[in-house]
Amino acid sequence: MQPSGAAFPLATPGQERLLAATPSSPAAPTPERVPENALNTLASLVQDDLEACNQTIVARMESPVALIPALAAHIVAAGGKRLRPLLTLASARLCGYGAKPGETRHVRLAACVEFIHTATLLHDDVVDESALRRGLASANAVFGNKASVLVGDFLFARAFQLMVEDGSLAILAILSRAAATIAEGEVLQLITQNDLATDEARYLDVIRGKTAALFAAACQVGAVVAGRDQSVETALMQFGLDLGIAFQLVDDALDYAADQAQLGKTVGDDFREGKTTLPVLLAYHAGDAEERRFWERTIAESEQTPEDLPQAIALIERHRAIETTLARAGRFAASAQSALAGFPPSPLRDALLDAADYTLHRAR
Repeated sequence: MQPSGAAFPLATPGQERLLAATPSSPAAPTPERVPENALNTLASLVQDDLEACNQTIVARMESPVALIPALAAHIVAAGGKRLRPLLTLASARLCGYGAKPGETRHVRLAACVEFIHTATLLHDDVVDESALRRGLASANAVFGNKASVLVGDFLFARAFQLMVEDGSLAILAILSRAAATIAEGEVLQLITQNDLATDEARYLDVIRGKTAALFAAACQVGAVVAGRDQSVETALMQFGLDLGIAFQLVDDALDYAADQAQLGKTVGDDFREGKTTLPVLLAYHAGDAEERRFWERTIAESEQTPEDLPQAIALIERHRAIETTLARAGRFAASAQSALAGFPPSPLRDALLDAADYTLHRAR
């Protein structure tokens, strides 16, 4: 669900005025509000669960086919903050599950969530022809496209095995639906690629599917394993959904505003792939005829030269498209935090609130 004061579509020339009239976003987080170790703090609160989750991930990557654990280990070893499984573990603990002996379902489900995420990374890098993942050579660059796709399929299968072992049809419904939604989001992104007629609503549909759906499911299953009522389940699902949208908006901004070490992939990948992300759409619709022709050539027609990326970044800066994109992200992060208002204050709740701020802080 889009927060109140959400962005207007970008389909008509007069809508720049509407964008300018959109209520301002919440204030950007300050370094005092957002400790750089926000995710480390969250991880420390579920440390034992996270270690057990990592052990489960390693154990379930085993296979007599040697290439499978080798390739899976490559992408796991590339780093990542385990944000999605952290959300499952923290959500379950926030709902009171995991403190008693034998309460370990959330650990296996967190591993399941990470397998789904890792499988999508493997497939995405093949589709996008990415050479880097988290600053290192991507799995497809090292092992080839065929192996990456097939090992991604293996990890999806492992995820579904974990779902079946859990035995809950509700959990199976949530996570299988998320897996289908992710695929739909990726296909929708493929359809909108190179299409400058894409409006902001359509763009948000893409990122809800390809990114936010798994954030939402990761949080929702925490409430389900704890046996909490529908209102709690819905609140955590909404937190995850809005957090995921904010996360992807920041990622799309960083593709034009970060250095390569910060981004963990090649800067400008989205531009080279012709993705119609929000910074591009904002700059295109705010531009004059000459600027629009630049975007039509480089994005719609995929005719690019080495000098085009710096020009794209300059146009995005000229029209403050990064600031506007981050303002959108700020609204969704604030909406995510509001979803936790019904939970009593606790270190876990505060850590989840800080995780939402940290999502924005990555771009500072």
